[in-house]
Amino acid sequence: MDYDMLVIGSGPSGRRAAVQSAKLGKSVLVVDRGRRLGGVSVHTGTIPSKTLRETVLNLSGWRERGFYGRGYRVKQDISVGDLIERLHKTLDHEVEVLQHQFMRNTVRSTRADVKFLGPNKVSLTTDTGDYSEVGFAHALIAVGTRPHRPRDVPFDKTRVFDSDEMLELDRLPRTLTVIGGGVIGVEYATIFSALDVPVTLVEPRNSILDFVDREIVDDFIHQMRDRGMTIRLGSAVKEIRSKPDAAEVELADGRTIRSEVVLYAAGRTGNVGSLGLDIVGIDADPRGRIKVDQQTFQTSVANIYAAGDVIGFPSLASTSMEQGRVAACHAFGVPLPPPPETFPYGIYAVPEISTVGQSEEQVRESGAAYEVGVARFRETSRGHIMGVNTGFLKLLFSIETRRLLGAHIVGEGATELIHIGQAVINLGGTVDFFVNNTFNYPTLAEAYKIAGLDAWNRMGRG
Repeated sequence: MDYDMLVIGSGPSGRRAAVQSAKLGKSVLVVDRGRRLGGVSVHTGTIPSKTLRETVLNLSGWRERGFYGRGYRVKQDISVGDLIERLHKTLDHEVEVLQHQFMRNTVRSTRADVKFLGPNKVSLTTDTGDYSEVGFAHALIAVGTRPHRPRDVPFDKTRVFDSDEMLELDRLPRTLTVIGGGVIGVEYATIFSALDVPVTLVEPRNSILDFVDREIVDDFIHQMRDRGMTIRLGSAVKEIRSKPDAAEVELADGRTIRSEVVLYAAGRTGNVGSLGLDIVGIDADPRGRIKVDQQTFQTSVANIYAAGDVIGFPSLASTSMEQGRVAACHAFGVPLPPPPETFPYGIYAVPEISTVGQSEEQVRESGAAYEVGVARFRETSRGHIMGVNTGFLKLLFSIETRRLLGAHIVGEGATELIHIGQAVINLGGTVDFFVNNTFNYPTLAEAYKIAGLDAWNRMGRG
């Protein structure tokens, strides 16, 4: 059978492309090799790690420690079972919602391995060996990524784990070393730290989260160290050894870190190995990423698109969804307005980080005159009520136009609060918006007014 749109992978970009194509009246087949729909996002990535984080914050009483002290806990002995129970409930719900969405929109789905036979045909092979061929007018490669697993790292799911395998821990480690200061490494490191597990974070580069405003990252690192985490920046890993009683990480500077468990979270690789991309002439880089036109998401083969983590940065579920929608609309000749100039990044660490627009470093590089407004959450009444001692909002304004250029938050609720900044930036709002508008009181969102006034006091009335 032939389809108008073949979608390979059912994660955020694949799902959105499939539904968008179906809403345009096209025939759609989604093929995924996983046991259940949802892709990496639902089963090992976005949803599990965020569910784990929420469970940890609730059971540990982390959010209440500002009032009751660092020793406060809701549940004294938190087990892996406590964490996994909520995880399974959430995943079951996500899969159910996705299946219902496909059914409502008459999107067909099947489980199989896919291999390109040409620019308009693929083969499907099921677990039981059943083979079939399917034709398509357009295809979207949305196969996602898997953890990068170097050969010299002794992964054994006893002492040394990748980020997918961390969900299979049989008990909480007494000590943990995380290698990799990217988003995934930082999220897991801080989640386990919130469970009072002593954590060491190792990053070969001299900084973490390079795409985030430096002042936000500096505050974040300070908060991590303040609660007892050890952070080794500029420390290359020489060797990882798995021993019966512990894992050892030997650093290039001669130091050795011993811990019960090591999480290796340094990079990810695209799941393109078995697709037969060479048959249709599509190249992937050494990390399995596919190059696309950033406006249309077309690969070097015009009717074959790629979206999501497999095309690289920013590798966010939110941006992947939009990439899938844009690809489907382009495939079927539906014109779209140009995308907004900015979108938010969310890092679900403890505490959260979220950012939209230009960082202070980027504004400086542009040469534009600017002013900064800052509000600390402890300055808000809501912050006092919640017992929030840390966290702040930073706003960057153009002195010439008074427009908001960037908003950056570290602290409780950052990923929710950022959307106010996103709306103001994309609608061309100025510092006067924050000064002249009324915000609910008491809220953390009131920090926008405080930060706006902070900048306005130095900028004047304009």
